[in-house]
Amino acid sequence: MNDRMRSILKFLAQAAALGLATALILSWLWPRIVGGPQTVEIVHEEATDAARPSTGPVSYAAAVELAAPAVVNVNTAKVVRERRSPFFDDPLFRRFFGGDLQPRERVQTSLGSGVIISDKGYILTNNHVVRGADAIQVGLRDGRTAEAEVVGTDPDTDLAVLRIKLKKLPVIAVGNSSRLQVGDVVLAIGNPFGVGQTVTMGIVSATGRSRVGISMFENFIQTDAAINPGNSGGALVDARGRLIGINTAIFSKTGGSLGIGFAIPMTMAQAVFEDIVEHGRPLRGWLGISAQAVTPEIADALDLPKTMGVVVVGVLRDGPADRAGLKPGDVILAIDGQRITEPRDALMSIASRRPGAKIQMMVLREGKEHSLDLTAIERPQQMQETQ
Repeated sequence: MNDRMRSILKFLAQAAALGLATALILSWLWPRIVGGPQTVEIVHEEATDAARPSTGPVSYAAAVELAAPAVVNVNTAKVVRERRSPFFDDPLFRRFFGGDLQPRERVQTSLGSGVIISDKGYILTNNHVVRGADAIQVGLRDGRTAEAEVVGTDPDTDLAVLRIKLKKLPVIAVGNSSRLQVGDVVLAIGNPFGVGQTVTMGIVSATGRSRVGISMFENFIQTDAAINPGNSGGALVDARGRLIGINTAIFSKTGGSLGIGFAIPMTMAQAVFEDIVEHGRPLRGWLGISAQAVTPEIADALDLPKTMGVVVVGVLRDGPADRAGLKPGDVILAIDGQRITEPRDALMSIASRRPGAKIQMMVLREGKEHSLDLTAIERPQQMQETQ
């Protein structure tokens, strides 16, 4: 091979090496030059139990298993007399059809739920579930049934206490409803539409709901857990299966759940339960007054600098408030240091005291503040509208 051929081959080899190097460089730089996507290496790591979130369980089966055995079906029956037609009073009608036309009777049945909260057989449910019932039968999840007796009722909170005589009863654990927060997960357990025990899930939508028009003393937990007819008296439990409310009512235009349900918090229900078991009735403080909100018109008439407190519009003669010197036209500003802004505040504050409790009331009279000391008594049965 002559020198000329060697020079040509050497040149070609160098050119090939240079071209390969150039191609490698361009292949590395080209995505950056044109702004195209870059390859990013993702390192996958095996998930461990320690790395999993500590909240938001994927199942609430443990909570249900803890609470559900203590939730019962409540079946009631009452005899209803059919209204007699006014034609029955017509002598000609009675002569034609016979003179012994008596009103017919039929048995009306109803379904609801209840919660066993004592191993002595005490069951908490709604008053409207058992109101007027002639017979009440309770069915447990384990298949046992028993006749129930009414221990006591409280229409003012729509609660009732029943009792059954069975042994080895499942008892639900009671939680602290005062610690509930909006967004907490809750489960509703009951017997909707009589299909059998059913569990639905939701969250706490609101607390302290009032002005719902269900009962006199309203402090409801609102939830979007599905509550339907038959759920009344059933359990509202937290994510750990602890009872925090008694399902009571729904807001619905169709009769079905629209995601707005109401439950009585256990802080209220337990106090009523204990009073009924011990005394046969709830014991609440009462002063014998009627009050209403201070509107701008009332504030102007009373020369108030702004709308504040509630104005006393009636005082029962010789009642606790009358004896303490409270007068119509007085504006209640505070009770035991708690500011009062609407009549419901005053009602709940007074009713939360036991009969015999001392109450300090700050009132505004003729532009001057006065402190009054009152002693609450138990509200007479016939007094439904006064506080």
